Amino acid sequence: MSFQRARTEEQREIRRRAILDTASAMLDEMPVASVTLNELSRRVGLAKPNVLRYFESREAVLLELLDRFLREWLTELADELAAGVDEKLPMAERATAVAGILSGSLAGRVVLCDLFGAQGGVLEHNVSVEVVTRYKRASLDRLTTMTTLIRRYLPELGENATLFSLQTMVMAGALSAYSTPPPSLRAAYRAEPDLARFHLGFKDSLKPALTATLLGVLPRN
Repeated sequence: MSFQRARTEEQREIRRRAILDTASAMLDEMPVASVTLNELSRRVGLAKPNVLRYFESREAVLLELLDRFLREWLTELADELAAGVDEKLPMAERATAVAGILSGSLAGRVVLCDLFGAQGGVLEHNVSVEVVTRYKRASLDRLTTMTTLIRRYLPELGENATLFSLQTMVMAGALSAYSTPPPSLRAAYRAEPDLARFHLGFKDSLKPALTATLLGVLPRN
C-alpha cells in the first residue's frame, strides 16, 4: 500500500483508517507486545514520522483499536444476552446464565482480551493527557452501555452492575495472559505435568469467576 500526500480531511481520515485496519490485521497474527511502530509503518506503506502525524505512539493506535473492538463486542453481546437469558428465571439462574454468556462471548474475542490485559500496564503509559482523556471518556460510554445491559437481566445488582462490568473486563484481561503461555512455559508444562496446574483455561476459569462475583454481590433475602 502506498499513499499520496493527504491534502483533504477525507484523505487524512482514509489514512487514519488504513493505519488502524493494518494494526488490527497485525493483532490477528501476533500478541499486543509484538506490534511495533516500525512494522506497522512498513505494512501500511508510510514512513514512521508520517504515521506519527496521525497517532502520537503505538499505544495511541492500540487504545483506539481497543475502543473499536469493545464497541463491536457490546453490540454483539446485547444480542447474545437477549437470546440466552430468560428474564423470568429466578435471580441465581439468571446470574449463572449471564456469567456463562459473558465468558463464552469473551473467549471468542482473543484480541480484545489481550488488549484488556495490556491496557493498564502498557497502553495507557506512552500517551499524552489529551489522548488518554479522550480514551477514558469513550470508555465511560462503553461502561455505561455494558452496565445497562447487565442491569436489564439482573436489575437486582443495582449500582453494583457498574463495578461488575468493570471487573469483567479486568478479569478477562488477566486471564488472557495466563491462558496463553509462551512456548518455553508450554514446554515446561509438558515436561512436568504437575506444573500445569498454573495454567488457567480462559473460558473454564472466567465463567466460575464471574458466577462467583455475581452471586457474591447480589442481594440476599
